Amino acid sequence: MAMNLGSSGGIKAEINVTPLVDVMLVLLIIMMIVAPLLQQGVPVNLPQASNSSEKPETQDQTVVTIDRGKNVYLNAKEVPKGQLQSRVTEALADKSDKIVIIKADDETPYSAVMDTMDELRAAGIEDMGLITDKRKTQQGGE
Repeated sequence: MAMNLGSSGGIKAEINVTPLVDVMLVLLIIMMIVAPLLQQGVPVNLPQASNSSEKPETQDQTVVTIDRGKNVYLNAKEVPKGQLQSRVTEALADKSDKIVIIKADDETPYSAVMDTMDELRAAGIEDMGLITDKRKTQQGGE
């Protein structure tokens, strides 16, 4: 940054970069805060398992969520009862890998999860994955 202290009131041909850097930092901070909020989806308490692996990135994948009230969501949009098969077929029509990830709440009855899996099999989906949280081990003798 240069200051013009002389009496020659000429025009400076230099770009003042400080305001540009300030604006870019603010935009970067906003994007860092907003990005995780965009991928949240339907809030569920996932069951815990000791052999759980890392959760896959679900931005481009098809996710079926079942909440504790047995409501079914496809990619964070609620699906009326009996329409899951047609909606999944539409969602996977242009995708090469027909994989569906199932996220079910910890308090969802087992029968609701199995009914959903049966509907997915009826739609021709054979590759399904169940998402769980990693079980927290106790610090004691376990």
